[in-house]
Amino acid sequence: MELSSPRFKALAVSAGFSFWFFIISNSIGIFSIEIMVFFVIAIISITQIFALKLSKFLDIFAIINTKIFLGILFIFMISVYGILFKILKIDLLRLKKQKDTYWLDMEELKSTRIFKQY
Repeated sequence: MELSSPRFKALAVSAGFSFWFFIISNSIGIFSIEIMVFFVIAIISITQIFALKLSKFLDIFAIINTKIFLGILFIFMISVYGILFKILKIDLLRLKKQKDTYWLDMEELKSTRIFKQY
């Protein structure tokens, strides 16, 4: 973001603010399209007007927003995979044998099939 133009930074940060406004207002239960449109227009106009003066702040906010968003996305994906593996009874570490599992049983390796490699 440091090499981007201040106008592009302002647009990216406006999108970030709009995203968080949607998430927070929807979770509180006060979301409406009219408020969202008004908020987006206000944020875009303010950040575009003051883009040159807010350039450093826009960099900092973009970095913080990206770290928070990627952290939440990472936690969400790990949770989804954990739930799916629990439902499908997949044991990634193969610590215990389970009935009705989707893992294929490995065939036993015989010592006659193992060759030395030099």
